[in-house]
Amino acid sequence: MKNINEPDYKRIYNDLIKKKLPHKEKYCSKILSKDKLEILDVINLNSILFGAHPENQKYKAYNKKAVKKILTYQKKHNLNNLELAGVFSLSRNTITKWKRSIKV
Repeated sequence: MKNINEPDYKRIYNDLIKKKLPHKEKYCSKILSKDKLEILDVINLNSILFGAHPENQKYKAYNKKAVKKILTYQKKHNLNNLELAGVFSLSRNTITKWKRSIKV
């Protein structure tokens, strides 16, 4: 199986904040201080920088690790699919599909 390199989210977001959104740097500094950003960190950064619901949700992609973390979050916080969909701006159908394919 091929090892696909992930984008360097930390560098991307640091550059974006420095060039376009310097007034939001203090809100993101705790997340950006981590060595490596995970998918949930990226989602949190997006919501801080661009608001809760960015206009184009069409190109979101999640790896297995991120899906497992989202489903674990659901169990930990005792959420149903509709509530989880609202938290992460996903479709209920997507969550159902994940639950069928990935066991947590």
